[in-house]
Amino acid sequence: MSLFTTLATPIFLKEDSDTTSHIARLKELQEQATGKVKDGLAREITLASYGEVGEQNIAFELKNSGMPMYIIHDLRIEFEDLSAQIDYVVVTRKLIFFIECKNLYGNIDIDNQGNFVRSYPWNGRTVKEGIYSPITQNQRHLEVLKQIGRSNRNNALTKTLYDKSFRDFHKSIVVLANPKTVLNAKYAKKEVKDKVIRADQLIAHLKNADKQCKEMSSNDKRMRSIAEGLLSLHTPNPTDYAKKYAELINVAAPTPDKPAPAQAIITEKLAEPIVSEKPAEAIPVAEPPAPAQLDDDLVAKLKAFRLEKSRAENIKAYCVFTDKQLQELIGRMPKTTAELLEVSGFGPVKVEKYGQGIIALLV
Repeated sequence: MSLFTTLATPIFLKEDSDTTSHIARLKELQEQATGKVKDGLAREITLASYGEVGEQNIAFELKNSGMPMYIIHDLRIEFEDLSAQIDYVVVTRKLIFFIECKNLYGNIDIDNQGNFVRSYPWNGRTVKEGIYSPITQNQRHLEVLKQIGRSNRNNALTKTLYDKSFRDFHKSIVVLANPKTVLNAKYAKKEVKDKVIRADQLIAHLKNADKQCKEMSSNDKRMRSIAEGLLSLHTPNPTDYAKKYAELINVAAPTPDKPAPAQAIITEKLAEPIVSEKPAEAIPVAEPPAPAQLDDDLVAKLKAFRLEKSRAENIKAYCVFTDKQLQELIGRMPKTTAELLEVSGFGPVKVEKYGQGIIALLV
């Protein structure tokens, strides 16, 4: 082996994630909270931890691959008004893989149109529901990176050559991290099958893709340079998603001069107005705007999304979300699944089912 290709094991250039620090922050706040706020924190910790477990499963596979490669966990990039958060970037000697981790409960079927359908047992019966395509989600992430690369090209020819090179060297993979999930993709098209795998198939998939690639292998220096270039694009997430809980706890805490009335505010429901016998002391809670204040364009987009989902699932449109919930979505403008859970009528199942599509329209 050449002196320039001596790397034989995987190296993590970035192993931490925003999820880890987010969970730690939520747990700190949970120790201070009571009542419904404590319940809300417990729910958000559970959801975040479930996703973290899936990412840890992938990390385990990568660490034990025995492959020479550089790995970046939780890469967040921004370009103009676009942003992307990529679970894992893996740089091998020939290719760059962008991995979207999905730790889903239940089994997944992919039809010949590329639709994803999840089935799971519930109250003695099997529930089937469509989910937002993780392939589309990951492709949007890659598009942000592609736009960054294109912005550095000066003319149409170099942009065209870059586009072709990008397709050849950047590969999208969706990894189902739950070991109990059964994937049925026998009716899916080949280009879809090639992008969705189980976690225990990940390393074989990477090795096979590298083997089939006819391009020349990069040496250690070049491989690390590519990975460090991608890592240099990382922008930490400035949003503190735990802030709303901290504010609720601070509002609820009694001051030395004036004790909190009756029970602390944190015993009240998070998403409902707080009722007080003394109106002057009531805590203001944001309400959805009146219909006249709604953004007509956004209303149209949300209704189109609702109609599309209802037709695909052969259900009534209001089963996706009602007009009242539509108003609340625009009033709150949730940017994360955790914030979407605070909208009335949006539980974990509905958020898993429609959350990414709704958030994509709102951000």
